[in-house]
Amino acid sequence: MEKAQLLIVDDEPASRYGIKKALSSFRFTIHEAETGKEALQKISQLGPDLVILDINLPEMDGLSVLSEARKQNLSPRVIVITAYGSEKIAVEAMKRGAYDYVAKPYDIEELRLVVSHALESLQLKAENQQLRMELEKRFGYGTILGQTLGMHKVFDLIDKVSQTDITVLIQGESGTGKELVAREIHRRSPRFHGAFVTMNCAALPENLIESELFGHEKGAFTGAVKQRKGKFEAGQDGTIFLDEIGDMSLNTQSKILRILQERKFERLGGNETLEVDVRIISATHKDLLRELEGGNFRKDLYYRLKVIDIVIPPLRERLEDIPILVEHYLREFSARHNKTIQGVEPGALKQMMNYHWPGNVRQLVNVLERAVVLASGSVLELKDLPEELVLPSSFNNGFVDDLMHLPFKQAKERITTHFMKEYLARKLHENEGNISHTAAELGIHRQSLQSMMRRLGIK
Repeated sequence: MEKAQLLIVDDEPASRYGIKKALSSFRFTIHEAETGKEALQKISQLGPDLVILDINLPEMDGLSVLSEARKQNLSPRVIVITAYGSEKIAVEAMKRGAYDYVAKPYDIEELRLVVSHALESLQLKAENQQLRMELEKRFGYGTILGQTLGMHKVFDLIDKVSQTDITVLIQGESGTGKELVAREIHRRSPRFHGAFVTMNCAALPENLIESELFGHEKGAFTGAVKQRKGKFEAGQDGTIFLDEIGDMSLNTQSKILRILQERKFERLGGNETLEVDVRIISATHKDLLRELEGGNFRKDLYYRLKVIDIVIPPLRERLEDIPILVEHYLREFSARHNKTIQGVEPGALKQMMNYHWPGNVRQLVNVLERAVVLASGSVLELKDLPEELVLPSSFNNGFVDDLMHLPFKQAKERITTHFMKEYLARKLHENEGNISHTAAELGIHRQSLQSMMRRLGIK
């Protein structure tokens, strides 16, 4: 790491001098500020790596300075200095994003230790950024990591569609990274200067989704107290990403079709026809052909959306990518949580490679962040992984042996019950616990699924 930039903020010259003298053994370029406003100006102009900030300042208190500094793009590490007995203020500072605090009168060695830890954290962050660049160069494509044949097909398609305005449908299971692909297409397109607007079509009921997409006029419905622009207007000259479009109602589908054909729409409750220049990228985890057959999705919209189809493989079909994903996210989460995780023991990595990952990359990311936070050593071990990864399937854990003494009919019933419980549990996990989505995927009523869950003891 290059020579670090330090900003000392204190209205007392003697205090600033004392801090400079205490930290003379560190390789710092030191800057000073007497007031909160001056501190914010220098943070904006100089972009210091570390700020030592006194809480009691004229014009603007240290907590306010801290809050404003955290809003900046490259916010520095901030160590606050509080008065003796000001534990509540110190806690509030930590809540607002301070790296650490030191109480007056502070011990010089304590200050040096806190600063040393902050520098180590900055070094880890810099190494993480460098590694990210190297990984993307060697194993990835922008923000997407992968070296398997399936992922290279995805990268090739992104390359080909980015420079056009062609409509793209991204398909893949939940957690595979459909939004990442959409963002990468936008980032590489001529529309990169415009907004990238996202809309999860499964997150809102039908009576709200149209207002979100198209906006509404004042008085269009109860609670519409003023005019509101929708996602399409916000995405003018940019890209709108319609996630989980398979969950959109037929009525809303017809309006999306009109935008694709005519580039026109009206706000809810309005008569003015608005024109829009926006690229539409959509995504779904559903089988839209099955939805077509069931009458739940318009055929004309399907073929309009699926001019180009990008299918993201599930993680279980690209297990060779797990080591580079693990390496990348270990660095990221180590920096985020001020840990120094240097790798994964072979047994733990093997377990991750053997797992079926129903939640795909999203699940892997969650598992790694949890493991980094809970790990007690510098290497992730098997004990740091959650139970669903470590414990073998009960079918491979003596389950069948335990049934050998039973008559065939009873054994068959037990196996069927066990299979149904595990099958439904995994399907619910894939759909992030959403009962309605799981029932729709299975082709059964929600009440039927809830009844089965109660009978099998699935919470």
